[in-house]
Amino acid sequence: MPPHAQAPETPQEHPPRDDIEHLRSLMQQTPVSLTGNLAGIVLVALIYHALSPPLMHGAWVAASLLGWSVRLLHYLRYRRQPDADVATLRRWRRSWRALVAFHALLWGLAAWLFWGAGTPFHDVALIFIVYSYCIVAVHMLSSQPRDFAAFISLALLPMIVRIASDERHPWHWQLAGMLTIVFGITVLMGRSYGSALGQSIALRARTEELAARLRQEMAATENARRTAEAANRAKTQFFAAASHDLRQPLHAMGLFAEALRQRVRDPEVAALVNSINESVDALEGLFGELLDITRIETGGVEVRAVPLRMRELFGRLRLHFEPVAFEKGLMLSFRGEEHVAHTDPVLLERILRNLVSNAIRYTDEGGVLVSCRRWQGRLRVQVWDSGVGITPASLPRIFDEFYQVASTRALQPHQRKGLGLGLAIVKRLAELMGAPLDVRSRAGHGTVFTLELPQARTTNEGAGDALRAPAPLGLTLQGRFIVVVEDESAVREGLVVVLQAWGAQVQAFDSVHTLEAWLASAPPLRPDLAIVDYRLPEERTGLEVLQRLRAHWPNPGGRRLPAIVVTGSSLGGHEDEALAHDFHLLIKPVLPNKLRAMIAFKLAQR
Repeated sequence: MPPHAQAPETPQEHPPRDDIEHLRSLMQQTPVSLTGNLAGIVLVALIYHALSPPLMHGAWVAASLLGWSVRLLHYLRYRRQPDADVATLRRWRRSWRALVAFHALLWGLAAWLFWGAGTPFHDVALIFIVYSYCIVAVHMLSSQPRDFAAFISLALLPMIVRIASDERHPWHWQLAGMLTIVFGITVLMGRSYGSALGQSIALRARTEELAARLRQEMAATENARRTAEAANRAKTQFFAAASHDLRQPLHAMGLFAEALRQRVRDPEVAALVNSINESVDALEGLFGELLDITRIETGGVEVRAVPLRMRELFGRLRLHFEPVAFEKGLMLSFRGEEHVAHTDPVLLERILRNLVSNAIRYTDEGGVLVSCRRWQGRLRVQVWDSGVGITPASLPRIFDEFYQVASTRALQPHQRKGLGLGLAIVKRLAELMGAPLDVRSRAGHGTVFTLELPQARTTNEGAGDALRAPAPLGLTLQGRFIVVVEDESAVREGLVVVLQAWGAQVQAFDSVHTLEAWLASAPPLRPDLAIVDYRLPEERTGLEVLQRLRAHWPNPGGRRLPAIVVTGSSLGGHEDEALAHDFHLLIKPVLPNKLRAMIAFKLAQR
C-alpha cells in the first residue's frame, strides 16, 4: 500500500516524540561512535595478535569489523533519508538496538576470550578498553535506559565472570568485586545522566514547539497589523475624499451668501449671512480637526526641520487672522519676527493656527499677541490672549481628545463650536516635533501657550525681507481683471458673483482645455490675478493653469502673475509647490473676508 493510502497511525503505534528525538540524536553521534569502535578493534587486534590462537583472534576481529560495517551502512541509510517518517524511524530504532547489543556482546566476548592470554599489563589494557566503551555508553545510551542496561551488561558482566573464575590469580575475587562495584556506579551514572539528558531533550522539543507557536502568533500579529494599517489608510483616504467633496458646497454656500449681502442691504439679511459664514467656518474647522487627528494616528505626519524665519510665518498668520480679529474688534499683534527657528514650518504653522484661532474665538475684548523670544539658548513661541481663561479644574485636561473647556461665564455660540480636538492636535504635533508645550491661564483674565523650539544656527540675513502687510481691504476691486478656473459649477458661479460684486472684471473657465482655447484667441487684456482650483478634470492641476497663463504673459519687471490656488484637500503636501510656483494656498471652504484679504495682499505685492 503506498504511503498516502496507509491508515493513520494511532498514538500507540509509533514512539513518542521524545524517543524520535533521542534516535535522531544517536544517529547524529554515530560517526564518533564508529571511530571509537574501530580504534578499539584495531588496538585489541594488535595487542593479542601474537598472544591468542589465530583462529579465535581472526574470528573475533572479523565479526567486529562486520558489525562495524553494518552500523556504517545503517548510518549512511539515515543520512540519505534524514526526514524519514515515523514508521521508518521505528524500524531503524529496532535494527539500531540489535547492532548496539551485538557490539556489546563482542566486547564482552573479547574479555572472555583474551583475558589471561598475556601479561598483567595486557589484562589491564583489556579492562581499560572495554570499560572505556561503557563510559562512552553513559553519554550516548543513557537516554535509552534499556539499551544502556543491555550494553553494559553484555560488555562488563562477562568480564566480571571471567575474572572471578580465573583461579590462577589470588586477587581475582577482589578484582571481580571491584568491577562489580564499578558496574553499579556506572548504572547509577547512566540513570542520572539519562534523566538530565531526557529533560534537556524534552525542553528542547518544548522550546521548538513554543518557537513554532510564537512564529505563528507573530505571523498572525503581522497580518493583523497590516490589516489595521490598511484600514487606517482607508479611513484616512475616506476622510480626505469626504472632506474634499463636502468642502465644495460649503465653499459655494459662503460665496453665494456674500453675493446676497452685496445685493441686499437689509440688516437682517446681513445678520443671516454672518450666521451662514460662521456655520461654514465651524464646519471647516470640524473637517480639519478630524482629518488632522486621523493623519496623526495613522503615522501620516513626518517632521522635516529646516531654518524658519519667524517673520515669514507671522506674515502668513497675520494674513489669515487679521480679518477675523478686525471683525471682532480685537488687536492682533506679533513680536520677535527677527528670530530664526530650526523646526518644521508646516507643523509649527498648524500648531499656531490652532492656538491663534482658539485665542480669537475665546476673546471678546483686548487682543491676541503672538511672540517669539530667546530663552536659555532656545526660542519661546507664545500665544497670549485676554479672553475668558481656563478654570484650574479644566486646565489638566485641555489636551484630552473631545474635551470641552468649562468656563466661568456663558459662552457665545461661536465660542462653543468644535469637537474638542484642536488642543489634542496641538499636543500631538508638539510631541512629534520634540517641542515642550506649556499652558498658563487665569479664569476671566486670559491664557498663554508656550512652545519651546531650537534656534537655527543660520544668520538673520535676509530675514528683513518681510512679507508686506495686506493693503486695506477697501470696498471695491474696480478696474481689476481676474481669471478664475474652477470645475465645480456652483463654486465657479459663486466666485464670479462675489468678485463682480466687489467690482472686478472676471473671466471664468471650467478646465485647462477651455482656458487654452481662450488663450489661443489672443485676449488683449492681461489679468491682474488668477484664482484657480488645484484639482481639475482629466487629472490636470491648477499648476498647469499657472504655467499656461504665465507663459502667455511673460513676467513684467521679473514678477510673475499673482496667483491664489484653492483646494478642497487638507492632506497637505502643497506647501513646497506653493514656494516653487509662487502662489498662495487656501483650503476650502474659504470665507469671503479671508478671500478678500488674500486678494488685497496679492494685488499689493504686485
